[in-house]
Amino acid sequence: MVAVLLAPALFESAEARARENLAVATPFEVGESPAGNYLAALVAGAERDTVAASTFFREALRFDPNNPKLIERAFVAAVSNGEMPEAISLAERLVAREPDNSLAQLVLGVDAVRRGKFATARAHFMRGAAQQRDVTATLLTAWTYLGEGNQKKALELVDRLRDENFGVFRNFHAGLIASVAGNVPEASRRLKTAYEADKNTLRLADAYARFLAKQGDVAQAIAIYQAFDQVLPSHPAVLTALAELKAGRPLDYIVKTPEQGAAEVLYGLGAAGGRQGDELAAMIYLRLSLYLQPNNALAVITLADIYERIKQNEQAIDVYALVGDKDPMRVTADIQTGLILETLGRTEDSARVLKRIVSENPGNADALSALGNLQRAHKQYTDAIATYTSAIDEVNKTGRAGWALYYFRGISYERSKQWPQAEADFREALKLAPDQPLILNYLGYSWVDQGLNLDEAFAMLRRAVELNPTDGYIVDSLGWAHYKLGHYDEAVKELERAIDLKPADPVINDHLGDAYWRVGRKLEAKFQWNHARDLGPEPEDKEKILRKIENGLDDDPKPAAAEAAPAEPAAKDGG
Repeated sequence: MVAVLLAPALFESAEARARENLAVATPFEVGESPAGNYLAALVAGAERDTVAASTFFREALRFDPNNPKLIERAFVAAVSNGEMPEAISLAERLVAREPDNSLAQLVLGVDAVRRGKFATARAHFMRGAAQQRDVTATLLTAWTYLGEGNQKKALELVDRLRDENFGVFRNFHAGLIASVAGNVPEASRRLKTAYEADKNTLRLADAYARFLAKQGDVAQAIAIYQAFDQVLPSHPAVLTALAELKAGRPLDYIVKTPEQGAAEVLYGLGAAGGRQGDELAAMIYLRLSLYLQPNNALAVITLADIYERIKQNEQAIDVYALVGDKDPMRVTADIQTGLILETLGRTEDSARVLKRIVSENPGNADALSALGNLQRAHKQYTDAIATYTSAIDEVNKTGRAGWALYYFRGISYERSKQWPQAEADFREALKLAPDQPLILNYLGYSWVDQGLNLDEAFAMLRRAVELNPTDGYIVDSLGWAHYKLGHYDEAVKELERAIDLKPADPVINDHLGDAYWRVGRKLEAKFQWNHARDLGPEPEDKEKILRKIENGLDDDPKPAAAEAAPAEPAAKDGG
């Protein structure tokens, strides 16, 4: 997609800067000392904690208000945290010293767009453009021309982006500009071209479908949404749009004003930056987009997702709360909030949130799946089975449930000792995803453990390892299957490889200890068991490990059935 083109110096790694000043990160209280606030701000920046970074830089600046480097860093922290009045004030101070500061000029230009001062905005964008073909400045400037009623100049400027990497972005924004200007033929041509170049991007499909519906081609708009639903089933925005069209209600354009057009530019660049791993630049683009269009739920969700990925979970929750109560994405934001609460160890709060969502939206398969995953993770298998069943039933009303729902329900059945139902679910999941390593691993292992379908089971496990050779859990399953059948030399070989991949897993260490014992390597066996004990195994597993440390394995080489279950992923969602 589009590369992020803000001045690189302003996005120099905060972590690298912090390392220049700190050997060990030390917590500081706000206001304790100028140096303390500055160092704490660097640590917060390194951890991408935008709230703390902004707070500490602001305090440090209070003690040294004319320090240019401090002004710049406080400014970057403020804009990345969405503190726009503070960011604008600091940007004005920056450009007074450094007129070609790209980010400061961008922020001032965005503020001018918000106030309808399009000529002023254009001057800021052009002054801060890092290069003549800067996609950010070019597209934003085009929207300022449209703000003054000059569609011709706006389209000419967009078409200067001739780099093929910008093709979709160029046609998309040209189509939006023509649409806002009322130029239906040009809008139709450009939006269609953008959509046909990338039919799997929601924003392109949504924009083109809404345009078609507005021109009276409701059938084609519905077809576009239905095609996208095959790619990404049950997206709330798509389901809502389809429901509106089928009920005969009109849809608005995604962009209706030049201000919203500029916001769309910034949203697109922020989403692209997030996918490319440039989190700080992505956050800044998204904060600026939301400054112009606060009700863009997709921008909010994208920003919150970035905070999740960088482990700033409390901030992610705060951002998800910005989605409007009546927005189709509200349920998605609530589900993610519930999942984050579980990540934070607040299981009761997580369960309360997810149960509320299911109660208010009993037909929402995503909410049901998330609740089922939570219940399964906490070994509430009977509840999980019921929840997954409801999710499967809901999805099957309009389509076909994906493999993950059957797979997770199958695990819940297996863990609650209902093998026939578990096997049926694993087989159904395998029909839907024949080469999914997780299913091959679980079903193949379970058959070996029970002495069933051994040839097919080993073929499944080998195929799972072939498909995912770096998954220590899957390699462990193949090694443990060899162990269960008395192939101890082969078991040692595979289990040692599994340990290399997952050295800190207690189950794999325990398995390798058993295999070592069976091949006569008893000192190494006890070392592995001691290591497994120290890695925090489940209580019932720990009792068995302690007995083995004390007494070794008995002379009967046949391990007890169901001594260990195959590994499963710590899935964030239901697939």
